[in-house]
Amino acid sequence: MVRSLIPVLLLACLAAAQTPAPNDVTPFVSVHAPSVVLNHVRVIDGAGAVAKEDQTIVIVDGKIQAVGAAGTVTAPANTQQLDRTGYTVIPGLVGMHNHLYYTDSFSLQGRPRIKLDEPGLVIDEIPYTAPRLYLAGGVTTMRTTGSIEPYTDIKVKERIDAGQMPGPKIDLTAPYLEGKPTFFAQMHELTGSDDAKRMVDYWAEEGMTSYKAYMDISRDELSAAIQQAHARHLKLTGHLCSVTWHEAIALGIDDFEHGPVFTSTDFVADKKPDVCPPGGGTKSWLSLDTKGAQVQALIQELISHHVAVTSTLPVFDASLPGRPKLEDRVLDSMSPEASRSYLTARARIPMDTPMTGLFKKELEFEYAFAKAGGLLLAGPDPTGNGGVLPGFGDQREVELLVEAGFTPVEAIQICTLNGATYLGQQEHIGSIAAGKQADLVLIKGDPSKKIEEIENVETVFKDGVGYDSQKLIESVRGQVGIR
Repeated sequence: MVRSLIPVLLLACLAAAQTPAPNDVTPFVSVHAPSVVLNHVRVIDGAGAVAKEDQTIVIVDGKIQAVGAAGTVTAPANTQQLDRTGYTVIPGLVGMHNHLYYTDSFSLQGRPRIKLDEPGLVIDEIPYTAPRLYLAGGVTTMRTTGSIEPYTDIKVKERIDAGQMPGPKIDLTAPYLEGKPTFFAQMHELTGSDDAKRMVDYWAEEGMTSYKAYMDISRDELSAAIQQAHARHLKLTGHLCSVTWHEAIALGIDDFEHGPVFTSTDFVADKKPDVCPPGGGTKSWLSLDTKGAQVQALIQELISHHVAVTSTLPVFDASLPGRPKLEDRVLDSMSPEASRSYLTARARIPMDTPMTGLFKKELEFEYAFAKAGGLLLAGPDPTGNGGVLPGFGDQREVELLVEAGFTPVEAIQICTLNGATYLGQQEHIGSIAAGKQADLVLIKGDPSKKIEEIENVETVFKDGVGYDSQKLIESVRGQVGIR
């Protein structure tokens, strides 16, 4: 029986090799013309200006040709005219902590940091559903911020760039720069500074454009990686533990993930060099005042060294009792197993969890950091207990920034132009202005007054091509977690 299958498999592989890759984009395209006009829309430009009513946006050959009050701008002849009265246009979201994989905490609960009878935790890649949901949610550019399956990530980007599958533009982050011990089977454990340099060089040659240091890296390894990345004019961010934020700032790091409340170990009293303390540094933040001298000094140090901080509020929000509200669109996108796992994990969150107070401190820190002049970035981090999904999580991040105290316009700027600025793409994306790429999100309603209406995405334009958000969401129904 096995032998009889071999010729069939060989023929199938040969046919696949000879058949051009199918175009999987066309079914989701709702607007595609050399020139398009969006009439009578409200514009939130992403650069911090107040929302402008009754505007016209002219898109020509994938770029924004003009933006202005309705009736004051002209468009080429035979332009496709779209009247979208009652709709708002914002820049495409720039997700700065977005993955092409998915986790849930139910499968991880109760497991020790290292098990001797297996190689470690294995995380599932979702290269089919993640790009579609990101685009559907309004994400037109994203950073993968740590790779588990790097060659899959590279292929996803190549296919998206070639127009063979729907998804955002991708800044590819190399595999995690992690030390010993790691509890993830798919992570390499660095053996020293030379190994760190080797990894940076190897993955740059493979096409990766950014790096992420992880929890058990040493100072020497981190220093070597930063220097090697900077020599290639590439940036490095970190979700650290063994190395403190103060130490990493001194070494030249470009960005920190998640905010300090859940990742920095600077205030752990008995912190040992190059060792991640049990439980990380979270407990040390329970007694810290975000307005106190220690935290304010950290903020000033970050700003003076031009180090960004990436907000990932949705992944922590999902660890709070009764949060976020359950949504059919999220549960319907999950596989049955993922849905059951998430709901089980959610039900086990205790009402008196210290996460509630810590989450509030994180909101306070991010608001204070940005208001002091720090570059705050944003992304959902679709990990944790499985409740944060690509795209939906990006929208939730905007809402949570408003909960932190930012105005809707400010929150949108953090999730658009700030990310573009960090990536060095602010002249091309991140805000709505003539000459920029037509990366736009068409939303029914007014998120400048009611931020939850940012979820009402109808069409997402990437380089002037409009994608139907609902069709993209429907195409992944029941598949997140397995595909």
